[in-house]
Amino acid sequence: MEDCVFCKIRDGQIPSYKLYEDERTLAFMDANPLNSGHCLVVTKAHAPTLFDASVEDLATAIAAAKTVATAIREALKPDGMNLLQANGPAAFQSVPHFHIHIIPRWVRDGKGFDWKLTPGNREQIIKVGERIRAQLK
Repeated sequence: MEDCVFCKIRDGQIPSYKLYEDERTLAFMDANPLNSGHCLVVTKAHAPTLFDASVEDLATAIAAAKTVATAIREALKPDGMNLLQANGPAAFQSVPHFHIHIIPRWVRDGKGFDWKLTPGNREQIIKVGERIRAQLK
């Protein structure tokens, strides 16, 4: 896709600091990091969301994410790590090209991603679960 920033990074049209590359994926440092070491794994094939990407590309992307996350763990020794993947504007996907954020976390780093646990309505949970399960058959 010609106006996709990640496709332009893949093609060398926009500079990036590349960390890892294989036949199907590319990993590079995030230009707007949440924390030091924040990077992205993207599929080389343009796919706007998880739903558009091939299963083979998705499998390779998660394997690449593990490889890069392991290197981050060894290099930076974070207290934890977030893997974040968003689909669509309502989920705050900022670039419509499948990608996985790998974000090193430290205790008291002052960053978010936490939300208050609110007990759900068990009957409603079951009803929604039944609707989802019906689509899996």
